[in-house]
Amino acid sequence: MTIGFAHLRGLSGSAMFLLTVLVLAGCDAPSDAPSDAGAAQATATAAQDIHPESGLRIIGLTVQAKGASHRFRVEVAATGEEQARGLMFRAQLAPDEGMIFPMNPPRPAAFWMRNTVIPLDMIFIAPDHTILNIAANTTPYDETPHPSAGDVMAVLELAGGRAQELGIVPGDTVSW
Repeated sequence: MTIGFAHLRGLSGSAMFLLTVLVLAGCDAPSDAPSDAGAAQATATAAQDIHPESGLRIIGLTVQAKGASHRFRVEVAATGEEQARGLMFRAQLAPDEGMIFPMNPPRPAAFWMRNTVIPLDMIFIAPDHTILNIAANTTPYDETPHPSAGDVMAVLELAGGRAQELGIVPGDTVSW
């Protein structure tokens, strides 16, 4: 079965999941395929790696701050379109969730809060994986740019105030 993926760009995460299940259901399984329970578990695991609202891939990310490890599950905004939308229109963000905006090659970055309903911490990550600077508890809907203090390889957005709550400061390291 061939599917043109260019037509799938506008699908929601749940529609994409349903389409994936339907495509997989139409495939013939080899005789040594796992049981239905094993297939269901594999499908559930795959679904957990995609955010249900944004449809973006979710990865694990750790911030090392003063000897403590803080783990997050973050959505990856990899394309220009995904980065432009970011967390706009989102009504909530759990304390262990966030979004990362990879930048390749590293460059200066500035983010704003246009159409962003909830306050965010914007954590600017230098090419050596250290936190360069933090725009803390940014104001919803404010279009004032929040710039990095230099070249960044990524920007991490967390719920507003979370960095201060966990003691995350410039110089801490981020890995994913």
